[in-house]
Amino acid sequence: MADSSFDVVSKVDRQEVDNALNQASRELTQRFDFKNTGAEIKWSGEKIEMKAESEERVKAILDVFKEKLIKRQISLKALDAGEPQLSGKEYKIFATIQEGISQDNAKKVSKVIRDLGPKGVQAQIQGDQLRVSSKKRDDLQTVIALLKEQDFDFALQFVNYR
Repeated sequence: MADSSFDVVSKVDRQEVDNALNQASRELTQRFDFKNTGAEIKWSGEKIEMKAESEERVKAILDVFKEKLIKRQISLKALDAGEPQLSGKEYKIFATIQEGISQDNAKKVSKVIRDLGPKGVQAQIQGDQLRVSSKKRDDLQTVIALLKEQDFDFALQFVNYR
C-alpha cells in the first residue's frame, strides 16, 4: 500500500485580502471618526499602505483592516505590520502578507512532528512547504491535530490530503 500524505503550507487567498482591504477603505470613508483625517488604506506594490494625520488614526486604520481580515477567515499571523512612521505631516504604516514557510520555520514544524508525532511519520521540506507522509492515515490525522494545537508565529494550512 502506498504512503498517504498531506502538505503543510502557509498561503493566503490574495482575493480575500483584497476584499478585506476594499471593505476597510469603504469603512474609512463612511465613519465619522475618520472624517478629515486623511485616512487611507491601499495597495502600494506588494505592500499595504495605511496613512493618516495622527498616529492614533493610523493605528485605528490597522485595527479596522485586521477586523476585516478576521471576518474573511484570514489568520492575522500572515499579516506583518510595521510601526507607524512619520512621513512629512502624516503617519504611515506599511504591512505585508507573509506567504510560504521559511526554511527555519519548516525545520521547527518538522522537529515538532519528529518529537511529538507518531512513529513512522516522515516530514520533508519541499521549497516553501512541508510534505508529511505515513503508511497510516490515522497517524496523519494525529499530526494535523498536533500541529493545530501548537502556537507557531506563522499561519498553517493543510492541503493535498491523500
